[in-house]
Amino acid sequence: MSNPRPYDVVLYGASGFTGRQTVEYFAEHVGEQIRWAIAGRNPQQLEQVKTNCAVTVDVLVADSQDQDGLDTIAEQSHVILNTAGPFALYGDAMVDACVRKQTHYVDITGETPWVKSLIQRYHAKAAADGTRIIPFCGFDSVPSDLGTYLVVRFMQQALGLPCHWVKAYFQMAGGLNGGTLASAINLMQSGQAAQMADPFLLNPQEDSPQTGSSLSKDPQRPQYDSDLQAWTAPFFMGPVNTRVVRRSSALFDRWQEPYGAHFAYQEYLKFDGPLTAIGITVGTGLFGLALSQSWARRLLQSWLPQPGSGPSTQVMDEGWFRCELIGQASNGQQVRGLIQNQGDPGNRSTVKFLCESALCLATQIDQLPGHHRGGVLTPATGLGDVLADRLRQAETNIELAIV
Repeated sequence: MSNPRPYDVVLYGASGFTGRQTVEYFAEHVGEQIRWAIAGRNPQQLEQVKTNCAVTVDVLVADSQDQDGLDTIAEQSHVILNTAGPFALYGDAMVDACVRKQTHYVDITGETPWVKSLIQRYHAKAAADGTRIIPFCGFDSVPSDLGTYLVVRFMQQALGLPCHWVKAYFQMAGGLNGGTLASAINLMQSGQAAQMADPFLLNPQEDSPQTGSSLSKDPQRPQYDSDLQAWTAPFFMGPVNTRVVRRSSALFDRWQEPYGAHFAYQEYLKFDGPLTAIGITVGTGLFGLALSQSWARRLLQSWLPQPGSGPSTQVMDEGWFRCELIGQASNGQQVRGLIQNQGDPGNRSTVKFLCESALCLATQIDQLPGHHRGGVLTPATGLGDVLADRLRQAETNIELAIV
């Protein structure tokens, strides 16, 4: 990182639906002191993005399978921000380039089996070199992972106690991106979806518990939660987010910064009454069943948004999410946290989280947790309080309080 490079951040996949939003975000929020460029496989589309966003930045061109081209891009930047998914299909060569060129990396994947393969292939080298490879920097899984980190550290500082468990409860409104659907379908078609049943999929292999508490099992049915005093249902993103939080906890254990002995985490959707909770649970189950059938996947692909498309601007602007967190200390005392943001979670919030994550690495590397820390990390372990502070400044509401 001491070698001069012409760019602080390169936005790869910049002509895609989410990628175009990252260009808009940088154009609006990044000053001239940040040197950035856009990149992808189609030079004409990238030039059109430049025109539409009225930015004067360099355009770099390389296909996601062009290893030499991606190497050239990675060695020119301190940070790669990648939105070109499904990442299991298109992400390998870029991560490989970043690890070899010692270039920090962030993306918005929710594809846990793919990240498991990254850990197996690249964690050791990236850790040795101090290169931070940080997937899950969108709505998957910043609110869950960073929110849990903030609740636990607040509890430890304010109460002087370790944390026994954290539970997160989501409410939201927004739309569906074609790229998100494409990633889910690829997981099913590739056979990787079965791996997602492992609650400790992303933990270091030697640290993975053989069994866990009830809070390490994915919820299967709606229920009334006495801590929240509300009805809950399984969260369709839970099998992604919970694995990320558990990886954070396991890594902090390794670094002697533990959350707490036998720490457990779980998350849910929150509802006012049982009927909605039951309906959403049934609907989510039917959608998952449909994804497991090849004929139903083909039907869904014809009905739902295609890759490169997504919700209207109005839907994205009017969307929102709210994540409430409850943490319980070893003596039963509780801390509550809240993360909420205006804007469609899968677009406006995801883009904000991703861009601010990249800017943490580009502008505040010396302030990040574990100065020489590297590896395939998580938002909490790789970015921590620096990301939380940037999100607060970017009008994301983050609150912490003792109950």
